[in-house]
Amino acid sequence: MKKKILLLGIMACSMTMLAQSKDDSSDKGWYLKLGGSYFLQTAATEFPVVGGQLPNRDVYTGTLGGNKLASRESVTGSFGAGFRTGLSAGYRFNTRVGVEMGVNYYSSNSKTMAETTNRLISYNPLTSPAATYVDFEAEGKIRAFDLSPALVLFLGKSHGFEPYTKVGVILPIHGTLEIDTNRDYTTYVGANPVAETKAYSKDVIKPNPTLGFMATLGTSYKLGKNLSAFAELEYRNFTVHGKTKETEIYTENGVDKLNTTTSFRTASYSATHTNYVSRLNSTSNNSEYNTNSDSTKAKDELSSYVGISGLGLTLGLKYNL
Repeated sequence: MKKKILLLGIMACSMTMLAQSKDDSSDKGWYLKLGGSYFLQTAATEFPVVGGQLPNRDVYTGTLGGNKLASRESVTGSFGAGFRTGLSAGYRFNTRVGVEMGVNYYSSNSKTMAETTNRLISYNPLTSPAATYVDFEAEGKIRAFDLSPALVLFLGKSHGFEPYTKVGVILPIHGTLEIDTNRDYTTYVGANPVAETKAYSKDVIKPNPTLGFMATLGTSYKLGKNLSAFAELEYRNFTVHGKTKETEIYTENGVDKLNTTTSFRTASYSATHTNYVSRLNSTSNNSEYNTNSDSTKAKDELSSYVGISGLGLTLGLKYNL
């Protein structure tokens, strides 16, 4: 109910501004804005499972039967921190009201999503005296293009400054979450290291269509007849969830092993391709739930969410056409 009252209040204010300024066309017309932004994350959530690893920072100590989990820390965060560049076209109906359409490119900061140290993964004294331990680290980064239509309310001019507010939505048109994973496998016989394999993989996750919200408080300052500088403080609320995942790169000690079965992975199609679903059951293409799963098809995994909410400062130039 409160949200409805607030929405009605905003609509009433907008109609009042339109009525008050409908005869004033001195500011009417098109304009272009070019700006750059830096955002800070505003909400941290637990990251999804990465490469079969829970979103934790795990440290193991000891060897063989004494290899135990010594500490565990939940890894949280979002991809809301990063840089954005954007070009906007706007049309001003009158002194008070206008609309804008922005086209933006966003590149987030890299975030650690999971980490493991010194975990025993292979040891069978009946077949071999060798024991293998792994150090694991996965880092994610989002790159995306979006459209951002918005309603602009201008608040009046004073001494060259003109403050304004914007509210709108964010419509992603293309984007990916890239996860770089490094695994360091070290094999020991007794206390002596006998082999080391450094494995690297790059997974690319494509999202489902989604919608975000933005609210902005800004001001422009007139530099010349048609040119102004502007600054904006913007809050955005945005969450995306995965649609598909593909392993594009996999190497061991720098050698391409993407389509090769090794000691640490298989070369099946399901090992490098994933479909994200909302539920797993006996009909899913996942061997943990379905004994008849098909390794020649993409593996089904539970869909996961990541946040891109942030608070950012944008600086740029505005040109009135």
